[in-house]
Amino acid sequence: MIENLFAMGPQGGQDGGSFIGMILPFALIFLVVYFLMIRPQGKKQKERQKMLDAVEKGDKVVTIGGVHGRIMGFKNDDKIVIIKVDENVKLDVDRTAISNVIK
Repeated sequence: MIENLFAMGPQGGQDGGSFIGMILPFALIFLVVYFLMIRPQGKKQKERQKMLDAVEKGDKVVTIGGVHGRIMGFKNDDKIVIIKVDENVKLDVDRTAISNVIK
């Protein structure tokens, strides 16, 4: 049986296939990866940036570390956010450390 499989291999005079025939499977794999992985990640990143740009004073936020608080102000060209966590407790966090805005 195995001898028959080896005997069915390509013969010496046959062409290996065209260049397009060899590239087509790789192009299809790239398209599938693009539409299933790369494009959705780009959309998520744009939505997150839009959310971070829209935060304003008085919004309730949750940081990446899980700290809940209310935005009291901004510093350093709006790159640093001052979050009031409790009475007399304010934290300075980077704007990108905000994971969620609670409306």
